[in-house]
Amino acid sequence: MTLDFSVVANAWPALFYGVLGTMLLAVCGMILAMIIGVGGVAILRAQRRLSSFLVTAFVEIIRNTPFLVQIYFIFFALPLAGIRLNPTVTAILALGLNGGAYAIEIIRGGVESIPKGQTEAGLALGLHRGEVFRMIVLKPALKAIYPSLSSQFILLTLTTAICTSISAYELTSVGQRIEAETFRSFEVYFTLTMIYLVISLITMWVLAAIGRRAFNYPDR
Repeated sequence: MTLDFSVVANAWPALFYGVLGTMLLAVCGMILAMIIGVGGVAILRAQRRLSSFLVTAFVEIIRNTPFLVQIYFIFFALPLAGIRLNPTVTAILALGLNGGAYAIEIIRGGVESIPKGQTEAGLALGLHRGEVFRMIVLKPALKAIYPSLSSQFILLTLTTAICTSISAYELTSVGQRIEAETFRSFEVYFTLTMIYLVISLITMWVLAAIGRRAFNYPDR
């Protein structure tokens, strides 16, 4: 078999825009996941029975069902209820919901590691519970769980490849089009593998740099 990577080299503009599409889905999905994660933990800490039950049920449903089924449900089942979303919005929503369920568990673990004495001290100083959660509990908790959140973001970035199943514009969908036009499967998917590897390594390096800069204060 003769390898011909020129078909990939000639398609570099499409691959570049595919990378941008992948990062758009990943970044927007992670932002939504963090909003869901922090909000979910705040609801759990409020200890209201119904809202806590709903958050717990959400986490269990998302964590115990495949991401592919979740994105299919949003894209194909919700239109039956009159809710129609385009592939990009569907992908971001599915990634955000999936990542949010895991973020809730990660953040909750970090929050529960903060000694209760710090919360009590904040309340004794006259701070509202929301201020105590935001400034005394959440900030040090984020420092402790930042490596786990970083790993979750990288995993979410790689999960974007599944979004090609609903024709969302990202790197894998671009690769599939190139392969369909050229029939050079090895060259195309080898290149995609290398690109995803580079994306993961660069993302890991960037997140580590952000972590060193954002969490350079002492723990106590």
